[in-house]
Amino acid sequence: MPGNPEPTWGFYGRTTEQRAIEEIVSSRRWFFCAISGRRRIGKTTLIQRALSAHPDIGAFYFQVPDSDERGVVQTFQDALEDSGTRPDSARRVGTFAEMAEAIGVLCRRGFVIVIDEFQYFHRKSLSPFTSFLQAEVDKLRDTTKGGLFVLGSIHTEMTAVLEDRASALFNRITHRIELGHWDFETLFEMFDTHGIVDPAHRLFLWSLFEGVPKFYRDCFEAGVLEPREQYREHTLRALFFEGTSPLRDEATNWFLRELRGRYDSLLKLLAYKGPCSHRELVAEYARAGSGDEKQLSAYLQTLIDRYRMVEKRRPVFAGDRSRKARYVITDNFLASWLHAVARNVQVARIRPVGQAISRTDESLKTQEGYGFEKMIRFLTEECSRKGVGDFPLTEIVQGYWNKPHASDIEIDLIAHNDETKTVRLGSCKRSAGAHDAAALKNFDEHMDRFFTTKEGRRFSGWNLEKTLYSPIFSNAQRRHLDDRGYLCRDLNDFARFLGRPAVSSFDITET
Repeated sequence: MPGNPEPTWGFYGRTTEQRAIEEIVSSRRWFFCAISGRRRIGKTTLIQRALSAHPDIGAFYFQVPDSDERGVVQTFQDALEDSGTRPDSARRVGTFAEMAEAIGVLCRRGFVIVIDEFQYFHRKSLSPFTSFLQAEVDKLRDTTKGGLFVLGSIHTEMTAVLEDRASALFNRITHRIELGHWDFETLFEMFDTHGIVDPAHRLFLWSLFEGVPKFYRDCFEAGVLEPREQYREHTLRALFFEGTSPLRDEATNWFLRELRGRYDSLLKLLAYKGPCSHRELVAEYARAGSGDEKQLSAYLQTLIDRYRMVEKRRPVFAGDRSRKARYVITDNFLASWLHAVARNVQVARIRPVGQAISRTDESLKTQEGYGFEKMIRFLTEECSRKGVGDFPLTEIVQGYWNKPHASDIEIDLIAHNDETKTVRLGSCKRSAGAHDAAALKNFDEHMDRFFTTKEGRRFSGWNLEKTLYSPIFSNAQRRHLDDRGYLCRDLNDFARFLGRPAVSSFDITET
């Protein structure tokens, strides 16, 4: 019998967004649609996919370079020539005014214009273009042909250039789409298609790449998106440590190049230490001689508000001014790069590559611990949002801690349903065997102390679900822990909640 055909790379998820774009394009009215999302999230691919359903519509794509007016206009002219699209065969585009005029001409001919990296027009040297574009937009807004998509990866700069009252393009947008990561339902579908059914393998990949489609496409093209015994070493070697590795310069080229000043040193601190309180960051920052507390606070706020690279996490029920807040890097890939990968890519230049890969792998296991907690929170929220799973939420999932070093109370997950008066307290371990007698005793003590706090007393008299999370539990482990009064939930449970088919059991090994 012939073997199963090799899987090919498909287009996964994005059904809602694709339908929205197709409806915009087929509306027979001119449109101005802004699409925002982190780099590599699939903005351009999504538009290409949606436009492929309308082969009768011409499309013109242009990516704004990180340059001055001359460089931007020249790149636009090059794109016109390379695509064979010429608004006026007798005239070259040489200024921002002529560039905006050319866009208007193409739209009147029925073209859909796609401008990528549109946030660069927020910069002072490039911002004059928005006034010229505004003049064209105002002429086009009541017409029936063509349209304009603008794509951007820095949310606050996209918002500033399109929505600030002082912006020339204020109130001109007709549609807005925010493109996020793949949800877990889509991710599990992709994993199943490529035979990645081992929960530990899924956690490893998600801790590195979260739900970013381009990274998984890179995995597929590098031949690592397949089940194999040594999947960790093979993945790291192919993606980061070989001469043709597609991701060895990814963070530098697409994340860190946007930063100025000492933001990168602050990000490295967060990556090395994991979730940090403000007090811990101040102490570490001062020890490195990097600046004072006021400067640190300004850098933090910029990384949170402008770049969305850092998140300020608060424990459950804490107010905005809570001193218990912790700062974490929001993006799994960036955190993994700074914590484990970057330094060892450098080590591999002077030491055997096998040693560098081994060091990277060990460091990533620590990062996976943080990643697994985040994964469980997101899975719990997605299941509740979609009306599946075993715990409908009435409030977003959070953890709880009362001291920076968790010396007194630390609970990984608190989920509650006010309608049924049920609260679920969870402990996350990246190995099921780590839920041993000592860990359970520690978990019980932390829960007991939590219920004596102001936040915990609100759950007095509620149904309590003591829940343990790991990538996978064996049947024997489930029976043992269930007999002791604990629920067990693993990644196979969540995949089943989200409608994926059951998979075979795995032998559990300690890592």
